[in-house]
Amino acid sequence: MEAAAYDAWYDTACGAWIGTTEFRLLSRLLQGRPGDTLLDVGCGTGWFTRHFAEEGLLATGLDPNLDWLAFARAHSPPAVRWVAGDARALPFPDHSFDRVISVAALCFVEDERQAVTEIVRVARRRFAIGWLNRTSLLYAQKGRSGGRGAYHGARWHRPADLLHVFSGLAVRRLTVRSTIFLPGGGRVARTLERLLPHALPWGGLVVVAGERDDGS
Repeated sequence: MEAAAYDAWYDTACGAWIGTTEFRLLSRLLQGRPGDTLLDVGCGTGWFTRHFAEEGLLATGLDPNLDWLAFARAHSPPAVRWVAGDARALPFPDHSFDRVISVAALCFVEDERQAVTEIVRVARRRFAIGWLNRTSLLYAQKGRSGGRGAYHGARWHRPADLLHVFSGLAVRRLTVRSTIFLPGGGRVARTLERLLPHALPWGGLVVVAGERDDGS
């Protein structure tokens, strides 16, 4: 899929609602403040990166796709930094960013555990990583038989299994939350999103958030 077509989906009524709903959950879990540094691992066209920058965070987006990075750079404020790189070997020193996010990107990375290890390594404070949820209506609609459209080739995970990815890493206070219980974006979907707690494990995006354990 071309970058422009992918990013344009967020301009549709459904895409804007899903993106904004996911962003609000990520923002709440990250607990970022204006002036904090942020890394978005697997940023793609930079939709989430741009939104965090609009909240006053000093944002950097990283992705291996040069064409998508070029699109992100052309559609973003000059203050946002864009870096080509591999999630499994982030080109930054330890503890480089106050906050680190990754939104449904590690599902396409061959070694997710290594990517998570790298995210924890470069995080100074908190991180929030979103995965595609196998126990969701979205999976039933888009994920079966290898996935459809933008989900082709993605791996889907059950929320209960994701905490094992962090085993042995220097993290603490892990929480699991999900969002987008009905992906259609209609009135019922929006009402349900307001009423259901994000602790329920059935949303299309499941997020594991936590903080570095610095031994203190």
